[in-house]
Amino acid sequence: MNQSLRILSQRSPSISFEFFPPKSDKGAENLFQVIKDLESCRPSFVSVTYGAGGTTRDLTHQLVLRILEQTTIPPVPHLTCVSHQENEIRGILTQYAEAGVDTILALRGDPPSGDLHYDRGRDAFQYAGDLVRFIREFNRSGGHPRQGFGIGVAGFPEGHPETQNRILELDYLRAKVDAGADYICTQLFFDNHDFFDFRERCDLAGIKVPIIAGIMPMTTAKGMKRMAELAAGARYPARLLKRLKGVADDPARFEAAGIQYATEQCQELIDNEVDGIHFYTLNKSTATLEIARRLNLA
Repeated sequence: MNQSLRILSQRSPSISFEFFPPKSDKGAENLFQVIKDLESCRPSFVSVTYGAGGTTRDLTHQLVLRILEQTTIPPVPHLTCVSHQENEIRGILTQYAEAGVDTILALRGDPPSGDLHYDRGRDAFQYAGDLVRFIREFNRSGGHPRQGFGIGVAGFPEGHPETQNRILELDYLRAKVDAGADYICTQLFFDNHDFFDFRERCDLAGIKVPIIAGIMPMTTAKGMKRMAELAAGARYPARLLKRLKGVADDPARFEAAGIQYATEQCQELIDNEVDGIHFYTLNKSTATLEIARRLNLA
């Protein structure tokens, strides 16, 4: 059994969390308290993001090492293609292998912030599938002292923002799996019908690896507006908007409504045999812990 499937098999469905590396010592200490709080949920793994263009590479590496050394949770660092050459990627993989990291989330990645004309042709890898293939070759060459890295990739239940053709989108995803990906972790979504349709289309395309559902509880009106403004967008179903209507000016009621909606969303996913649930935490623990408590996941 490879490393990715090992961490996913520890519980069914798997439960995992995503964090981003803070840029200050105080932020780092606050985040680590959040991680320790969430450790009580016995997560299958936690993932650590990688800034656009590799801008948080060192911070990501530091946080991953600290999680390895001071918790019992397997960390899964993100790794992107942007602004990297083969020797840099090989060096990063070597560092993670020597530290004991078992799994990598391989992503194409966003261009550096503000660079509207970024030339991906300068990167060694143009697509996530190319990076997946390189990691597999690294494994075969003995770069990892144990069984090699397991590899996760991203999926898009609402559709990839750069690929309007949904058939072509699945072809690209199938290419990543064929290149060696062990599991798919989806971007966040708020309508389970999008996820169920995505999962069924993956099955029809011959994609048989585990698919983990990405969930983000909406806990503030400001956060909701921010998500809607992101390039990838966020589709808010009427059912969610109806729940949140009239409570935007009441932070406590808004948070309670958002947590309840996410709890119901997760319960429906569990009832329909989801492989795993991945919480986008925004480096906070309150909402995720409450959802885990309500669903007896802790």
